[in-house]
Amino acid sequence: MTWSYNLVTFNTVRWKNFLSTGNTFTEIQLDQNPSTLVVGENGAGKSTILDALCFVLFNKPFRQISKSQLLNSINQREAVVEVEFSTQSKKVKIVRGIKPNVFEIYVDDVMINQNANAKDYQKHLEQQILKFNYRSFTQVVILGSSTFVPFMQLNSRARREVVEDILDIKIFSLMNLVLKTKVREVNTNITDTNYTKDLTQSKIEMQEKYIEDSKNNRDTILTEKTNLISANEEEIHANQKKETELQQSTDTFLEAMNGEDVIISKRDKLKDVQFSLKDKHSRESALIKFFEENNECPTCEQHIDETFKSEKIKQNQTSVAKLTEGLLKMSEEMNKVEEKVKDFKNLAKVIQKNQVEMQKYRSAITQLEKFNSTLEAEIKQIVDQEVAEEDIKKLARLQEKLSSYESSAQKLKEELFYYDVAKNLLQDTGIKTKIIKQYLPIMNKLINTYLSSMDFFVNFNIDENFNETIKSRFRDDFTYANFSEGEKMRIDLALLFTWRAIAKMKNSTNTNLLILDEIFDSSLDTDGTDAFLKILNTFDRENVFVISHKQDMLFDKFRHTIKFEKTRNFSKVA
Repeated sequence: MTWSYNLVTFNTVRWKNFLSTGNTFTEIQLDQNPSTLVVGENGAGKSTILDALCFVLFNKPFRQISKSQLLNSINQREAVVEVEFSTQSKKVKIVRGIKPNVFEIYVDDVMINQNANAKDYQKHLEQQILKFNYRSFTQVVILGSSTFVPFMQLNSRARREVVEDILDIKIFSLMNLVLKTKVREVNTNITDTNYTKDLTQSKIEMQEKYIEDSKNNRDTILTEKTNLISANEEEIHANQKKETELQQSTDTFLEAMNGEDVIISKRDKLKDVQFSLKDKHSRESALIKFFEENNECPTCEQHIDETFKSEKIKQNQTSVAKLTEGLLKMSEEMNKVEEKVKDFKNLAKVIQKNQVEMQKYRSAITQLEKFNSTLEAEIKQIVDQEVAEEDIKKLARLQEKLSSYESSAQKLKEELFYYDVAKNLLQDTGIKTKIIKQYLPIMNKLINTYLSSMDFFVNFNIDENFNETIKSRFRDDFTYANFSEGEKMRIDLALLFTWRAIAKMKNSTNTNLLILDEIFDSSLDTDGTDAFLKILNTFDRENVFVISHKQDMLFDKFRHTIKFEKTRNFSKVA
């Protein structure tokens, strides 16, 4: 919620349990009389209005009093200050308290949301509603003789801040602060972007190397697999050759085995004949032995004739001799047959061995052929997909990111360039000084006009660095410190009136209220007082409050008088 205000018109201020004021509200109407004299004895509470206004608006008193001392020392609770003012069509009320702490802002009787912290709430009050801060308020609205630090006693920087507030160019300083933050952010973003860009470039180089290595590895793998297939084919050929040789050998052996059945049959028949001959040979030999050993027949017990016996023996011996010769020949033939059978058995073993070896070669050939089929499939896959598609996409994404980062870095550099240009404009030596230089002649003219009105004839000038040059009518050089307290007061008043006039011109610190604290009591002489009152009478639509001890001398000079008194240690309006 923001508005544009031309004039802050203070209506009322009221307080209780504040400083020496008790539990009953003291209320001052601020907009009813063009001039009001505030009088009272020392300690009666005249200056409380200054502290109350500064406290309720800025959370600190006008005088150098700690916040804890603002609380009434007797009641020690519920210190409250309220101020009401208007800004064009808006009605504003501020409530601030101590024990309990209270800070409330009402606009047209509706309290502004208090979700923000107290610091931001105060910032909103000063920047969006009042349009002035404590420093400008105490330079333009209030002039005090005791704790007030006049413009001429401020350092160069503080002087600049006052003038910037009055000329309403403080915004450029705020813009410069914001700009510095932006510059830091941009520089940080540039650093981060460059880092990210360099990191992305490194990733691209790594990805490109990976793809290149993948291609090189692919060629190596293809060569290795192709060479392995060739080696396998050579081994297959060798195995096939060995298998063929074994098969040929086996076939030869199998051909040689064709007469095996005949030989075995022959052997069996020879065995039968050999057995029959051996049996007959044994019988014939037994008969020879019988006739040689026996003269009588064991069965019939008859005598065996010698001639018969001799003939039988001779006959049997002839038969045995023939049988022995036949057995010998049979044995030789059997040996020949057995040798052939043995040869057949050896051939069978060789054939069996060959068959086992051929099976091994066949198995090896089958495994190698399967392995080659697998290798050929792998080669085809590698050839069909030269580089993994995802790796290519990843590289493209990285290159796209790099392009984006480079574009961002360029934009940030351009942004930084414009910020640098703006920063040069927003520096104290830039646009602010240019504006100040435009108003310096007006300021100096007003200052000297007010000084002349107070019969103080010097040539007073301030430059763009807010250093003063003071010359007498005889061109003698002076400084602020060279003058008496009364002369210093005239200069302070002239500056106050000048700042108020400039503030109205610029519509910055534009208010109906002017409060002067004890400026007549010590520093201004009678002539100075009369001259000052003449200036006050020229003010249009303003409400001037003058706090003074000089009731008798000033009573008839003001439209209205407020008297403070102290009763039972509590201050109140009489």
